[in-house]
Amino acid sequence: MKTTILVTTAALLAAGAYAQDPEHGHDRHHPANEHSAPSLRHSFADAERWTKVFDDPARDAWQKPDEVVAKMEILPGMTAADLGAGTGYFLGRLSAAVGADGHVLGLDVEDNMVEFMTDRAAKQGWTNVEARKVPYDTPGLDAAAVDRILIVDTWHHIEDRGAYSAKLLQALRAGGSVFVVDFTKESPHGPPPEHRLTAEQVSGELREGGFDVEVIEEDLPDQYIVVGRRPN
Repeated sequence: MKTTILVTTAALLAAGAYAQDPEHGHDRHHPANEHSAPSLRHSFADAERWTKVFDDPARDAWQKPDEVVAKMEILPGMTAADLGAGTGYFLGRLSAAVGADGHVLGLDVEDNMVEFMTDRAAKQGWTNVEARKVPYDTPGLDAAAVDRILIVDTWHHIEDRGAYSAKLLQALRAGGSVFVVDFTKESPHGPPPEHRLTAEQVSGELREGGFDVEVIEEDLPDQYIVVGRRPN
């Protein structure tokens, strides 16, 4: 039987994303409630434009995507859903990790991002990757449908995170985990410091949703990783 991973990396903010939007100069809004503060909004409809930011090779140095995926301990045959996948920065690595018998879901709130990921998967030959649109306030997954959830550079955008955590917990199978990767207060990347969350805040929000929580060791220069595990 296939195992499933939900990876929520959707807005995967690359270095300079906030500075490289001269029209708006704001942070990416994903996945968040539609009534989020206007200061955190701008258009992400132009996927071709944003792939230059989200998929900038320079991002690898501080995002360390290989290390992040390794921390998830993905096994062949699992299904990885990248929730808030944006242009699909993590999809190729997840596709390789789950193998030919696995499945990767690239989830995002933007129609054009979903279309971009679909085209990208086809061009790259990622036959085990599927892109889907999801609502702002829910991961859009069936109960007990996935085994892992990775949320990269996105958690600070979600409103009512305790309630959202509970929905993530419901989507996980036994032994499933959520991996939240987000910016430290000192990071030169990411949203303005006042919009950032500490690892302790994220831990509390995951506990509110019913998770057993651990801040794990990592080698990311500007971020932390908080893991929420489904209780046995």
